[in-house]
Amino acid sequence: MALVVYWYDFICFGIVAAAFIGSLWVLWMKEAASRSDEESTYESLLAARPDADGFVRATPRAHVGSNQLWTSCWIRVHPVWLVVTRFVSFVVMAGLLSWDIARWGASSFVYYTEWTFTLVMVYFALGTAISVYGCWVCLSTPIPENGGRDQSLKIEVEEGRIAISATYHEKNVWGKIKLQSQYAQEEFQKRAGFWGYLMQTIYQTCGGAVILTDIVFWTVIVPFLSIKHLELNTLMGLMHTVNAVLLILDTLLNSLPFPWFRIAYFVQWSCLYVVFLWVLHACGLTWWPYPFLELNTPWAPLWYFVLAVLHIPCYGLYALIVKAKNSFLPRLFPHDFVRSY
Repeated sequence: MALVVYWYDFICFGIVAAAFIGSLWVLWMKEAASRSDEESTYESLLAARPDADGFVRATPRAHVGSNQLWTSCWIRVHPVWLVVTRFVSFVVMAGLLSWDIARWGASSFVYYTEWTFTLVMVYFALGTAISVYGCWVCLSTPIPENGGRDQSLKIEVEEGRIAISATYHEKNVWGKIKLQSQYAQEEFQKRAGFWGYLMQTIYQTCGGAVILTDIVFWTVIVPFLSIKHLELNTLMGLMHTVNAVLLILDTLLNSLPFPWFRIAYFVQWSCLYVVFLWVLHACGLTWWPYPFLELNTPWAPLWYFVLAVLHIPCYGLYALIVKAKNSFLPRLFPHDFVRSY
């Protein structure tokens, strides 16, 4: 047994346990409440409710309608472009991860970098699939003719009450689309409920995780630590840059909100990784991928506490990016951008 437990290690165990239990409490208070309270600020089931006319209209603040999973916040950007962006991002990241595995083997997954990189890949893969399905539902849904082949799509932007009219053809349907076929609408919402919630959860976990991974790599590991697997080279430089760049690019295009309380999923993701390392050492692993996670030093509790607190500014930095997007872009492009809360 390679894991030798000292008295100060119990403080580390307590920090991780407290973070995990605290995140469960936050999710219980926020997620569970939103399932029973229809007026809640946040919505757990990612499917917009149809109104009396059978239309899916704009959802309340910070709610996520099923169409927000695959439509862009840019009115003139067709959903197909979001499909292309997510698919290309997945292919690029899959290529880099394959390069990493070919060089280091499956042992590379002992690092948090590979965990986060894989999670971002899963988000792009799931996002691509949901976007493709959303576009298929959109294009296969018949649009009734009301005296002509064109219709006017009006989007009311909050805080300005600006009515934006965009004319579209049967084959050029984009923006916040009304699914006028009740069957197609219900079918899409039924499938988007679970997978849409999973997609949003992974997206928000990735937001904090890529910031944490890249900040620690560029500010701690590269200048101060000597880790053979994470030495600065072309592959590691790309893996600790491309992940954030591609995710931010998707953020600039998508309509997904970024509520603060879902930092809990980010915390749980990191706790899962730390417990994974503890189990590996209990089973015989003799080295630590990150020196600041070692348990055989009296400084371990301080390192664990600092890393736990670091989750707040990392998630906050990505939340700030989303907030800046929703604050500045509507002012610069008032007729082309719709806020995603």
